[in-house]
Amino acid sequence: MMSTQEPFTIEQFYKFLKQQKLMAGQCLKCGKTHLPPRPLCDNCLGKEFTWVEVSGKGTLVTYTVIHIAPQQFQALTPYVVGIVQLSKGLKVPGMINGIPQDQIKIGMELALDFGTCSTTQTWPQWQRYCFKPI
Repeated sequence: MMSTQEPFTIEQFYKFLKQQKLMAGQCLKCGKTHLPPRPLCDNCLGKEFTWVEVSGKGTLVTYTVIHIAPQQFQALTPYVVGIVQLSKGLKVPGMINGIPQDQIKIGMELALDFGTCSTTQTWPQWQRYCFKPI
């Protein structure tokens, strides 16, 4: 576990991503893990958390192909966004890269990739991540 001194904010979550760490907030009262972190546990209403690192490996639960995208993602169309089930029941969305779209299958194993997902965006400058096949 990491120090509880870091604030439980979305900004801190993205700072950890910049360090290539997927961090979640674990409630000190009931133990539920939240990703992304939040200031109030939705299980017990606890307000005290500690940061825990989460494995970036998981299973694809669902996905869609985006053909019409926001301006900052238009150059990437068509692209795939999926929901990946990680450990502890955590689910996170992300783009899926490194595989032809016709080979993407629900249930396939994916891993978080910090290095290949970037877009040109003036503000805010959030760290990006994608998923790729294992």
